Amino acid sequence: MKKLIEQILKFGVVGVVCFLIDFAITNVVAAVLRNQMQMATGTAALIGAFWGFVISVIVNYLLSMKYVFVRKEDMDRKKEFVIFTILSLIGLLINEAIIKLSIDVLYENWLWLKSLLSPALVTAGAKIVATGIVMVYNFITRKIFLEQKEE
Repeated sequence: MKKLIEQILKFGVVGVVCFLIDFAITNVVAAVLRNQMQMATGTAALIGAFWGFVISVIVNYLLSMKYVFVRKEDMDRKKEFVIFTILSLIGLLINEAIIKLSIDVLYENWLWLKSLLSPALVTAGAKIVATGIVMVYNFITRKIFLEQKEE
């Protein structure tokens, strides 16, 4: 149990670093697209979230496989990265669906909510909720598919 707690803490540190990268890229790209290209809030948030997620996945793979998970000895590194990427793409779909639901379904259709929250704040809030859900998914699936089983 102690080993699992240590692993979860390491995963958390890597997650925080990657979240900060993802969060910053998501919000900077979304703000540029909204303000410079007059793009709708939901579309700008989804594009920003996509690029934030892609960059953070690469950093996450490098840090996770070095510091968090024990690599499977019999797994080729290319195969490992492909599995990591596929799991991450599923996470991206979950991430994007939560952001789309939060902004295009809830925020855009509830006028009282639009009067309370700015586009930047709703983008940030949607990203935080999506990240929490995807983080749990990522830990469980990476542990199942990528980590060496104890004998």
